[in-house]
Amino acid sequence: MAENKIFAGPRVRRIRNGLMLTQTAMAEALGISPSYLNLIERNQRPLTVQLLLKLTSVYKVDLDTLQGEASGGIAALREVFADPLLAGEVPGDQELIEVAEAAPNAASAMVKLYRAYREQAARLSDLAELLAREGHETSLSTARLPLDAVRETLERRPNHFARIEEAAEAFHARLAPGDDLAAALKLWLKNEHGIVVRTLPIHAMPSLRRRYDRHSMRLFLSDRLSPFDQLREIASEACLLGLTDDILAELEGLSLSSPEARRIARFELARYASHALMMPYGAFLSAAQRARFDIDLLRARFGVSFEQAATRLTMLGRPGAAGIPFFLMEIDNAGNVLRRFGAQGFPAARFGGQCPKLNVHAAFAQPGQVLVEAVEMPDGAGFLTMSRTLEGPQAGFEERVRRTALLVGCDIAFAGDIVYGRAVAGSMLPPVAIGSACRLCERQGCLARAEPPLTRPLGLDEMVTGLSAFDFQ
Repeated sequence: MAENKIFAGPRVRRIRNGLMLTQTAMAEALGISPSYLNLIERNQRPLTVQLLLKLTSVYKVDLDTLQGEASGGIAALREVFADPLLAGEVPGDQELIEVAEAAPNAASAMVKLYRAYREQAARLSDLAELLAREGHETSLSTARLPLDAVRETLERRPNHFARIEEAAEAFHARLAPGDDLAAALKLWLKNEHGIVVRTLPIHAMPSLRRRYDRHSMRLFLSDRLSPFDQLREIASEACLLGLTDDILAELEGLSLSSPEARRIARFELARYASHALMMPYGAFLSAAQRARFDIDLLRARFGVSFEQAATRLTMLGRPGAAGIPFFLMEIDNAGNVLRRFGAQGFPAARFGGQCPKLNVHAAFAQPGQVLVEAVEMPDGAGFLTMSRTLEGPQAGFEERVRRTALLVGCDIAFAGDIVYGRAVAGSMLPPVAIGSACRLCERQGCLARAEPPLTRPLGLDEMVTGLSAFDFQ
């Protein structure tokens, strides 16, 4: 029977150095030649089962020490080299394995240094936000992925693109779709561009929402998508073809430098255009005002999803015909922020959106229910928030359902104009006291605090323990 072989030269060398032995001394104890031990330490010869047993009996070495894969160290190094600053520097895992095996202490130090850098970058980001709230502009910057650059650009500006809105209204009028926009768009794509829309079963397109085949001139949509999401994909494709110049003009105004960022932004603008086409500005604003901005009534009126109608509410920023300045944030159940924008830009300085007490986190416990509450910031600013879970693409029996939650908010001053304001009107309960983020919030005695504030030292008192593990002075 062939022997099992293990290449673990760096670990053998570490054991020998830890015992302060020469290669000659260790080789003599193991019953092998010094030259053979040298080859083992350089991974040019394997550790056989006999040598493993000899090492464990002579030096009392744990077999796990020699057989381990240093997987934890490799995973940590992967985290380091996934950073935008180092992306592309290491072509694969083999070099990371070699580093983790040959120099584990150096690898560990590298990981510690990287995490200290990330912590410092996070603190600088928080400090920049704090200074910006006080009116001090900063030029602090860090390396960003193209997706991050696009998100930050769209979050800071109003979620309204005037040229796309006008072009989409004109496009909708030319289509004259009546009550079946999907059919009108499919007909337009076929007549104007020779593109046929087909829906494929999940097994034929298991990991894609859509795919455009240039050779056969067919647009394939996944069965996983709801009819509303299928309509948005068709509308996006039509807008990329029919509103090309308008999308390009708005793209130029975003001043994005990298080609990848521009490509991502182009698809974001196409999605924006699809909402504008599905819910034309004038008709949607009029219906929204009549319905007192009831998202469920609007979704029924225009044949769209809750998420699509809520997103459209944040786009109503036309000069002279503006709606209520809503803002929107979508998160997953781990708290990761997937998107943020608003009619006047997402109000990060005033609202933040990172407080664990927001009802958007509670929405996951009540799927499909609209949760409404008034919230108050430390400076007294108030907001009305509405939160609800969203269902993702259809999952199979053995797949986990993708569920996210949407928060739609506006200044509390508009509560009387919105149907959701009735939920808090005349309430005897005070607004929920929130903060922009734990690191920027100085509320005392907060049961939900997850981090200490950046602006205060920790209150380390052996005689007194507060409600939070992050008590501060």
